[in-house]
Amino acid sequence: MAVVLKDRQRHSYGDYLQWPEDVRYELIDGNAYLMSPAPDLAHQDVAGEIYFQARQALQGKPCRVFIAPLDVRLPKRDEADALIDSVVQPDVLVVCDAGKLDRRGVRGAPDWIVEVLSPSTASHDQINKRDLYQRHGVREYWLVHPIDRILTVYLLQNGEYGKPDLYPLEGVTPVGILPEIAIRWDELAARLPKDY
Repeated sequence: MAVVLKDRQRHSYGDYLQWPEDVRYELIDGNAYLMSPAPDLAHQDVAGEIYFQARQALQGKPCRVFIAPLDVRLPKRDEADALIDSVVQPDVLVVCDAGKLDRRGVRGAPDWIVEVLSPSTASHDQINKRDLYQRHGVREYWLVHPIDRILTVYLLQNGEYGKPDLYPLEGVTPVGILPEIAIRWDELAARLPKDY
C-alpha cells in the first residue's frame, strides 16, 4: 500500500538514500510514500511479461527497457541529486536518451512508463503518479488493471495527458510513441487467475 509518512517533513533524494534498504519508499514532491510489501504473483506476471515483450522488441535499438525496482529521479530543474524531491519506481519503463542513465538509475523522465495496478496502490498510481508523470513530461503512461482486464493509456500532447484511451487486455496493443513495441495480451490474460 502507498501510505504517506506521518512526519509532515519534506524529504529529498539525499534523505531517501539514508533510509533502510529493506523498506521501499517513493517520493512525490517531497512526500514520502511507503511502498507495499512484494506484489502478488499476477502483478509480477503482468509486469514481467510486458518487460519481456518490450525487451525483445527493442533488441539492437537505442531505447532501453527496465523493470522495478529501479529509482527514477525527477528533478524540477537542474538541482543536485541530493535535492531532488521526487523519486519513483515504476513497474516497467523505457528510456531512449542514454544521457538520462547513470549508476543509480534514471535521472529525468522516461519515455514510456507502465504501472500495474494493485487494489492497495491503485489511487496512488492513477492520481499522484499520473500528475507527476504529466508534469515531468513522460510521453506515454500505461495503467494495467489486471482485475478488470483493462488498459488505460495516457499520451502526452501539448504538455497534458487529456482523456485516456481504454482497451481490453486482449489482442495486441502497440505503444503509441514506440510502435516497434506491441504488447500481446491473450496468453498473459489467460494465465491471470479468474478470481483475481
